[in-house]
Amino acid sequence: MGKDLTEALVAGSALVALADGIIEPSEREKLIEYFRTSQEMRGININEVDARFNYFVQRIQSDRMLGKAEALRAVGKLASKPEAARLMVRLCSAIGFADGEFAPVEKQVVEEICREVHLDPREFIF
Repeated sequence: MGKDLTEALVAGSALVALADGIIEPSEREKLIEYFRTSQEMRGININEVDARFNYFVQRIQSDRMLGKAEALRAVGKLASKPEAARLMVRLCSAIGFADGEFAPVEKQVVEEICREVHLDPREFIF
């Protein structure tokens, strides 16, 4: 899979993980687990995934508005690729559920991600 998908997966995951202000270890682990086990992501360097996740987290933490805009720009590159966008939103939802609760603020971020890629949030959030 392409760089745009990888970046969107990591950026979206960072947005959801930071939605409640705390990155739970289970959220990071869910992202890494996905890249380790996914057939689509075979060959992707896990250390690079973790480094990019840390990059987006740091950007969002240092400047919420600009960091979020940068992450949403990465997510938005999938707007013309609906199947890839769905995959990304599903992973973001899984990140939201990773700690056992899909908090309302995490759902809001997933809804925002859906709007960015022109998908109906009701397809993913119940």
